[in-house]
Amino acid sequence: MQLRHLRREPSGVQAAPGNGAASQAMPVPGPVRAGFAAPGMAVQACVMAGMLAGLWVAISPWFLSLQAYGGNATADDLVVGLAVLTLAVFGMTGRGLLSLQAASALAGVWLIISPFILDAKFPITAAMYWSNVWAGGIIAVLALAALALTRNGATR
Repeated sequence: MQLRHLRREPSGVQAAPGNGAASQAMPVPGPVRAGFAAPGMAVQACVMAGMLAGLWVAISPWFLSLQAYGGNATADDLVVGLAVLTLAVFGMTGRGLLSLQAASALAGVWLIISPFILDAKFPITAAMYWSNVWAGGIIAVLALAALALTRNGATR
């Protein structure tokens, strides 16, 4: 039994084993892809912290009294929290990080202003004001930090 060794070509393909007469190039499976850069550690830390803040927003209706009656504030926090969480999960892949973090920043701004908008029609508790303002501020700042780090080339 003869063992054949594959040799790596500089172009990212492997030469097929054989006598070298008419070998075909085969693509090399692996983590290296053209045009793809994994987020750097600082960007990942910002995205992970934003993910935790989004998780808090999504589960906060079960820990805080948000509204005297009705479920509008609960639905708002659940939807926005799950949206931020989903954006952060997709942001961890590195593809479309800029647009995903821009959307997270907008969600953070919405969390800051939503208690004031909801309070115009429904009575909102102080716990919802402070929870949403702080969580929205944290999400917006972390998303903007991730955007700045990504723009400055901190992807490695």
